[in-house]
Amino acid sequence: MQSLTLFYDGKCPICVAEVEFLQRRNQLGLLSFVDVNQPTFDDSEAGFSCAAAFDNIHASLADGRVLVGVPVFIEVYRRANLPVLVWLLSRPSLAALWAWSYRFFARNRHVISRLFGPPLLKLVRWRQAR
Repeated sequence: MQSLTLFYDGKCPICVAEVEFLQRRNQLGLLSFVDVNQPTFDDSEAGFSCAAAFDNIHASLADGRVLVGVPVFIEVYRRANLPVLVWLLSRPSLAALWAWSYRFFARNRHVISRLFGPPLLKLVRWRQAR
């Protein structure tokens, strides 16, 4: 299985909580993470703009292919050994629901994160400390 780089919004507490959770699950070393808010983010190297990354989650595979939207989560969770989430997100009958849900979250992530991000981040960090 080839490695994958996940591009995320480091100013979104829910996004940061998920990345921290995934870092702990990255036992095979197949995942790397890039905060698109950092000055080191190079959109010419990534193959997409920072604005595109804010609109929709992106990931790049080692072979250069870029994934966008729900397929990113499927491949990230596959590499993090989360088979139940991979299975759920891969169901064709639920694809439209997942796509709609993610678009809603992406558009409203900062509002949603203000409400749920801090406790979720606290929970992830508490679990990591154990």
